[in-house]
Amino acid sequence: MAAAPRLRHPGSVVVGVDGSEDALLAALWAAEEAFLRRSALFLVHATDTDALARYLFQAQIDESRRTGREILDRTAETVSAHHPEVTVVKELSDRPPSEALRHAAALTGTIVVGHRGRGGFASLLLGSVGLRTVATASTPVVVVRGHAGTEHPGAVLVGTRDDHDLGCARAAAREALLRRQPLRLVHVWRTAWARSERTAPRGRPCPQAADRVRVQSRTTGLLREEFPDLKIETEGVKSPSVPGALVEASRDAALLVVGGRRGPGYLGPTLGRTTLALLQHAHCPVELVPRHGPGHGSTS
Repeated sequence: MAAAPRLRHPGSVVVGVDGSEDALLAALWAAEEAFLRRSALFLVHATDTDALARYLFQAQIDESRRTGREILDRTAETVSAHHPEVTVVKELSDRPPSEALRHAAALTGTIVVGHRGRGGFASLLLGSVGLRTVATASTPVVVVRGHAGTEHPGAVLVGTRDDHDLGCARAAAREALLRRQPLRLVHVWRTAWARSERTAPRGRPCPQAADRVRVQSRTTGLLREEFPDLKIETEGVKSPSVPGALVEASRDAALLVVGGRRGPGYLGPTLGRTTLALLQHAHCPVELVPRHGPGHGSTS
């Protein structure tokens, strides 16, 4: 693999492992990402024995930790065989899985999870640990699915809707530069127009459509100014389904980056329908970049 460009990319890469095949694929994807970033890779296995300690015999806790150490050792050995240049750090935690991953990622790390697990750590099928991790993390989370390899030659894809997506687009731009691939900005226009749009006189510009064009042009201009060496492609898609259009676009992408909106007072795990659909059906790994602030809802 060719050397990655020297691009400042924040944080380490943290991946959850549970001994399943999907978790191993996620660990290998995370190792490639760590190589591109020139950062360490943290392998995390969570026994989740803290909360259950009062109900378990000490022998059960010891056995759980022994099994966890074996999983970490096997995964580290496989990762090092593929990427001997990456520093691998093994972490065994008694915390619940999603909490262990967030703790290891701290304030700047990127968390990587497999799309499915085998239970215990704990079925990284979205809807359990994977879903909780994505919904509660304050740092980026990558769900590895589809063609899970950073060497995949496709572009980095990012879905944009409004000015709040600029931070997400910047994250996607950094990923594209690391891979030396183009960045594709896709703006999906739903074909089910609002009443004001359906009743607008023919031949008169639709204000909503004009706003969308301005947002896309403004985002593209800012990115080209900030990342002058990056090839940026823009695409507008009309579709009755925003997630459907992005899922279809992900067939040829190396990575799909989306933003998550959460209000400052949100309670519990919150993911919008678009985000959840992409995490369940995209044809490539999906990176969710959390966003916080006034006016942010729970959808991406």
